Amino acid sequence: MAYSDRELLARLIECEAGGEGDNGMKAVAGVVMNRVHATGGEYARVGQGSIRKIIMQPGQFVCASETEGGAYNPQNIYNMEPTDVHYEIADWAIAGNRLPDVAESLWFYNPYSNKCRSNFPSDVGYFQTRIGDHCFYNPTSAYFKT
Repeated sequence: MAYSDRELLARLIECEAGGEGDNGMKAVAGVVMNRVHATGGEYARVGQGSIRKIIMQPGQFVCASETEGGAYNPQNIYNMEPTDVHYEIADWAIAGNRLPDVAESLWFYNPYSNKCRSNFPSDVGYFQTRIGDHCFYNPTSAYFKT
């Protein structure tokens, strides 16, 4: 894959949050960049400061996978066609900008319901806020032991 880090991030933003408005897309981009800059835990070890390693880490982003559950996943980063807004948000996040409500968040997910879980993915993350269809989670001290 010859995509630049900027291109990968723009594609992931479109795929994961393209229908969530500017704040939803900025929040998702912020999570990716928070993982890139994590000072400890799993993302610091796996990502090593690399956008590509964070996005392509297996099992993290459905949109980074061409198959899910043994079937083709048509909504993946390879099928995205980012527009100017996706690149602008990628640039915004790469420059170090974050939405205040998700400034430390390392995870997001769509619960497909009105209620967000209090912890995600387990006791290493606690609920911070909801933006659009996504719930965002900040790390607990337990995350840094992962």
